[in-house]
Amino acid sequence: MSSKKIFIVRHGQTDYNLKGVVQGSGIDAPINENGKKQAAAFFNRYGQVDFDKIYVSGLVRTKQSVAGFLEKGIPHESIPELNEISWGKYEGMPMDHDENEYYQNMISKWAQGHLDLKIEKGESPKDVAERLKRGMEKILEEDHGKILICMHGRAIRILLCVLLNYDLRFMDVFKHQNLCCYELTFLAGKQFRLDAYRPSPFDDPMDLS
Repeated sequence: MSSKKIFIVRHGQTDYNLKGVVQGSGIDAPINENGKKQAAAFFNRYGQVDFDKIYVSGLVRTKQSVAGFLEKGIPHESIPELNEISWGKYEGMPMDHDENEYYQNMISKWAQGHLDLKIEKGESPKDVAERLKRGMEKILEEDHGKILICMHGRAIRILLCVLLNYDLRFMDVFKHQNLCCYELTFLAGKQFRLDAYRPSPFDDPMDLS
């Protein structure tokens, strides 16, 4: 199997992002006007890349964020396994002090290694990792050399741990912003190499190769 170049981008801003409200996989919110500007800036940066195929999650904000590429006629596919983590009962709720404290405590416990913990009616990091593995198996079994994947912040952190063999406790070392992009190479079907991280459509890249 030949090597593949994979670009993993987070969706553009939504009003939930703007207000600091957790979306997760249960809120199918569209990107807002600023998100559209971010998507356009991302397209300006990557629009000349000859992607063979684009993969998006099952949530509309990911498809909207790569609309410029889809308008070029690049084949695309929605893979629900790429969806954001489910935050359960906290999805769509404005965070008061107690709820934010509970949320931050959960993140802290994950960093301590309690990776089976989940918010009520939500998913754990281990749940999401297994789901993302299934999604990536679908993607990698296809014969495409350059791939663009648009997905979600927490899911990206977990996916990068899976692909780069990081312990899930350290998922938060992978930063994310709306329309940030991680560039990776899948080496001859054996392992992934992280080549670059672009923090946002408006910043210069950090070369990690």
